[in-house]
Amino acid sequence: MPSQERGDPAAARRVAVELELELPLGGAPPYPGAAPFDLEAAVCSHGLFMMAPNRWDPASRALVRPLRLASDRAASVAVRVSRHPARPSDALLVSVLGAPGDALSPPDQTSILEQVRRMLRLDEEDGRAAAEFQAMHAVAREAGFGRIFRSPTLFEDMVKWTRTLSMSTALCELQLELRSSSSTENFQSRTPPIRECKRKRSNKRNVRVKLETKFNEDKLVCLEDPNLATDTANLQTYENSFNLPSAASGTGNTSEVSLDHSELKLRNEPCLEDCGGDFPTPEELANLDEDFLAKRCNLGYRARRIVMLARSIVEGKICLQKLEEIRKMSVPTVEGLSTTPSTYDRLNEELSTISGFGPFTRANVLMCMGFFHMIPADTETIRHLKQFHKRASTISSVQKELDNIYGKYAPFQFLAYWCELWGFYNKQFGKISDMEPINYRLFTASKLKKATVNS
Repeated sequence: MPSQERGDPAAARRVAVELELELPLGGAPPYPGAAPFDLEAAVCSHGLFMMAPNRWDPASRALVRPLRLASDRAASVAVRVSRHPARPSDALLVSVLGAPGDALSPPDQTSILEQVRRMLRLDEEDGRAAAEFQAMHAVAREAGFGRIFRSPTLFEDMVKWTRTLSMSTALCELQLELRSSSSTENFQSRTPPIRECKRKRSNKRNVRVKLETKFNEDKLVCLEDPNLATDTANLQTYENSFNLPSAASGTGNTSEVSLDHSELKLRNEPCLEDCGGDFPTPEELANLDEDFLAKRCNLGYRARRIVMLARSIVEGKICLQKLEEIRKMSVPTVEGLSTTPSTYDRLNEELSTISGFGPFTRANVLMCMGFFHMIPADTETIRHLKQFHKRASTISSVQKELDNIYGKYAPFQFLAYWCELWGFYNKQFGKISDMEPINYRLFTASKLKKATVNS
């Protein structure tokens, strides 16, 4: 470490280590005519990227957020993902922010890179699906669209699909309080250890609680709460919690990063405290009082569902690893259409036993897991079909209209629909990847309606 930093704790705690993440096939298109990997297109592809603790920096075109360590699930490190300055076409630079002298073990390094791969869908099967879709969709190929951003864990995806930007911000702020508290007794009792996943299903079936899909006129286009348009405190706090270097500030010569990511390089970067809290784990939420969580995070009745989900995971009643393994049995590709429905139906059946997971939520969670043949429909879908395709539809007829319009893109109907819808948003609101976080609140269906009427 440079001598001038040794006596400066503030500078010392901002030292980072850097890892390299190889892009699939060196970043080259896996199929003729497919677009190369585009970090901006992969991140700014869905409203999930707007939700805390994710932070896309428009100036430096980098993603910053905390990620968990494999060696200690209660510990997080702030991570910055950007294009590799020396190898922009075939690698990403993953800067892990922490205190000097902190050893980042090989398992921790591997876990961090795996979480980044999941968020950006960098596995071989994800690349194949994106390439096959782009081969049949010229607009998507030109835009580099084909990977839908998701969370580093399935649990985070499942909770975020229950609601809003403000909810995610509040949960991350709560996690920071839990982490910073000298005693956890003010928040929760000792969390029971996670039980091993049961491979055989019990003869006693869980009671299924199915909720009707809600069609709210002010439903978030990108997971937003309609009340957030007038209540910006959480978003302002979230935006101010980041202290990112500008694109022009420079980071020094990074071409010396070794091809072996186990060799580490140090430089100054923001630390974990600058990124606010991480998204809570099931263990952190399982024993929270439901009323406290509802009041603290303004969750209302959803607090109970989130706590129940966390407890079911901690107690081994729901095994996320098992769900991920089932998904890997069948990945929807052009060549594998016959095997997709059975796996999808099995996972849909598993998710239907979870309280609060109605058809719309389940379809979106399954999309996050890699199934793109189903299009979750709500009032925003109906609005889009009416405005873009001049087709009037209702809740009962919308799926038939979706099949007629996007069926030719099977098994990637959702990708075709979302590419079209996301492109419309970019035209309506301006380039989404250039938006500052404080403006994410504009992404509501009610504001879209007003803008559409006035256009």
